[in-house]
Amino acid sequence: MSGQQRIALFIDGANLYATTKTLGFDIDYKRLLKEFQSRGTLVRAFYYTALVEDQEYSSIRPLIDWLDYNGYRVVTKPTKEFVDSAGRRKVKGNMDIELAIDALELAPYIDHMVLFSGDGDFRSLVEAMQRRGVRVSVVSTVTTQPPMVADELRRQADEFLDLSQLASRIGRDPSDRPQRAPGETGERPERPRPPQGQGQGQPQSGGLERRYGIRQPQDDDLEV
Repeated sequence: MSGQQRIALFIDGANLYATTKTLGFDIDYKRLLKEFQSRGTLVRAFYYTALVEDQEYSSIRPLIDWLDYNGYRVVTKPTKEFVDSAGRRKVKGNMDIELAIDALELAPYIDHMVLFSGDGDFRSLVEAMQRRGVRVSVVSTVTTQPPMVADELRRQADEFLDLSQLASRIGRDPSDRPQRAPGETGERPERPRPPQGQGQGQPQSGGLERRYGIRQPQDDDLEV
């Protein structure tokens, strides 16, 4: 890849989490940013995820807060609850439209779009970006059974990058992975934490660094 190309990352947070969980490793978001900064001029790095509004504490919130202060543009929206035809309560949080609009608006200013998702619904977006002269790489995996990427999306992309081959460059050291409590998934909200001495709702010290390869920003780190 040319060092002069203008790159933008578009990360489907829930899809990327599901893929890395299946592969058995966690993303180090510092290393991910540095990896693509080394490949060209990184114009934007977007991260998309839906949030449950009424949760006192969400396990994804510390990650979102860190990303927002450290080079990523975080895009969120509240999930929506509905009841399906069988009377089952469902939660929906699709970010496809937000991602597509941002990509199309940024198309005149970038040469290369890197899409972290295996969702086949993005095939039309990839094609639209290509018509605008943007090269598109899709990041997911075909090493699992079944593959985590839709075949039509992989075929439409100019380049397919398998996450299993990127793990050594953007993954966290497996020996640093903490044991997760039963039912904890990372992208889904946890039960509210009880009050702690450092303030209610704050993650345990060092937990963010162990889980994501990053540290929780302190008050002195935040720009006003």
